[in-house]
Amino acid sequence: MILRLRKTVLISFCVLALAWTSPAILAQSSTTTDRPFEPAEELIYKAEFSRSLLRKLDVANFKLTVNRVAIANAKSAANESQAYTLKLTGDAVSQGFFAKLFGLNFHQRVESTVEPESFAVQKTSRLDEQGKRVRASEAVFDHDRRQVTWVERDPGDPARAVRRATAKFEEPIQDILSAIYFLRLRNLEPGKKFQVPISDSGRVYQISISVVERKRMKTQLGRVSVVRIDPELFGPGGMIAEDGKFSIWLTDDERRIPVSARIKTEYGTFDITLKKASRQPGARAIAADHN
Repeated sequence: MILRLRKTVLISFCVLALAWTSPAILAQSSTTTDRPFEPAEELIYKAEFSRSLLRKLDVANFKLTVNRVAIANAKSAANESQAYTLKLTGDAVSQGFFAKLFGLNFHQRVESTVEPESFAVQKTSRLDEQGKRVRASEAVFDHDRRQVTWVERDPGDPARAVRRATAKFEEPIQDILSAIYFLRLRNLEPGKKFQVPISDSGRVYQISISVVERKRMKTQLGRVSVVRIDPELFGPGGMIAEDGKFSIWLTDDERRIPVSARIKTEYGTFDITLKKASRQPGARAIAADHN
């Protein structure tokens, strides 16, 4: 039971900000100059667990950041968006009594490289630390061939066999991190339901998404109008085999900030709440990392 709980929690945190869009609602396109999270943004969340008499136990902190990364020798670029790539980062760290009780000491860091003009994901890098177990993986997206190639290594044991996988995909493909920003650029109307492909660990999933409702909610940003979205992540054919339900609420304005999420499983309920949101309209592109 503990092993299954650990797996569910870890996957849930990788997808807590996960929501998608589909070709049916891609009519409106946002330019790089009016995207709500550019050129830099930081969102900080707290996750809590509840079950029976256990209420609101701290589980983890989660941080989402966006930065522009300058492309070397791009001074002659025809437009600004060709002079940089977008670097999206998700960082989840376990904490509190819950983590100690179930031995859920983990740290996951996901980085997505996105081409700013088309907002197509180019590469996904992930570091997964679970106690002494460490795995590093990278997925590269070839949009000409519509194929993703995924490789996973053990940094602590270079002799360990490397895991590899390839899969074909359909556009618009996203990874578990870039999808949330892709969604924030779209109009979401309650009553819509659609499917979209998403890649994770060398596999491509077809996930059904429902735009459920619009309502007012008390948040860290004040009492605001929000839109609720339910991605069908759990069950046969989903990213998580166990039974469960995932909901996410985004502000119903031009920023589309994810302010809350809830993951219900047989083990209990995980509530993820926005604690801080900051944007830097005047930030410059950071230097590229050549390591």
